[in-house]
Amino acid sequence: MVHASAGFGKRSGDIASRLQFDSTHPDRVDQIFVALPAGGSDQARRESVAHLIQSLDRIGTSHNLTRDEPTSSGALLRLDYRSAGVITNSVHIIAPTTASTTSPGSPRQGEKNGTARLAIILDDLGNDRAAADAIFALPYPLTVSVLPYHTHSVDIAEEAHLRGYEVMLHLPMQSVGNETPEAHELHPGMSADDIPALFEQMMQNVPYAAGVNNHQGSQATADPALMEELMPVLQKWNLFYVDSRTTAATVAYDTAQRLGVRSGFRNVPFLDDVAEVSAVRKQLELALRGAREKGEAIAIGHPHTATLRALSEILPQAGARGVQLVYASDLVH
Repeated sequence: MVHASAGFGKRSGDIASRLQFDSTHPDRVDQIFVALPAGGSDQARRESVAHLIQSLDRIGTSHNLTRDEPTSSGALLRLDYRSAGVITNSVHIIAPTTASTTSPGSPRQGEKNGTARLAIILDDLGNDRAAADAIFALPYPLTVSVLPYHTHSVDIAEEAHLRGYEVMLHLPMQSVGNETPEAHELHPGMSADDIPALFEQMMQNVPYAAGVNNHQGSQATADPALMEELMPVLQKWNLFYVDSRTTAATVAYDTAQRLGVRSGFRNVPFLDDVAEVSAVRKQLELALRGAREKGEAIAIGHPHTATLRALSEILPQAGARGVQLVYASDLVH
């Protein structure tokens, strides 16, 4: 299957595999990740996916494997193959769609076609590899925000990108009271020369980051001088900014807009201030409702076990409830 997929990849790293199936542990499955090239028409993308599935199905049939109905969301498509009823192979196909853009002042996509859009950012990745793997089991266009300088920051960011998830830098910023600070963070009063140097180091720790949101930052995002120094740095790196809105006093989004940085902000409640499945379900319901009412919404959660379980239960219903799941970059303006 890896060999058959290789004909559809164009660059080194387009095909990856994690071979774990051993016939004695039902939870171990051979995983294959295929990233199709971006660009081209939607028709060409569909044809490429169809040809790839045909190639995989031929191999599966020759080895007496049956395939479940595909599951898909956004750019992600998953194919599960079974032997004697047990899943032996899961193929994850990432087929990037043509990026949509919305100019300031133009109607939101939800307003034009009746479908609201919701982006879900999952913060605080970097330490717990198991938590990242749990996110990667969700076949939806989620955005992961990775803290720099943690044990698995680099490999989580790299694998998230390979699997078709959007990656952001979860930029550490000083909070009021400075509780549980990161070793390196932006803070009011720091030298203007220090900000781009520190930022570059952080970006090297989170490869493929397309945007930034603040980690904590109730003190930093309320400081106009610091935000005015940060936004040109983001512009230089061609990054978007999402204000996590950890304080009502934040000036980050307004500063980004004024200085021409593509930006957005969390506009529904945090998903998991209470990390219990029932509580997260309720917050997800609020996020879906907020997206329908506003046309689009950005929600933020964390890779808690309760959060991931609630996401796996609620997200399959999103489309039927008039909400399209998108990346954070789709909702910045």
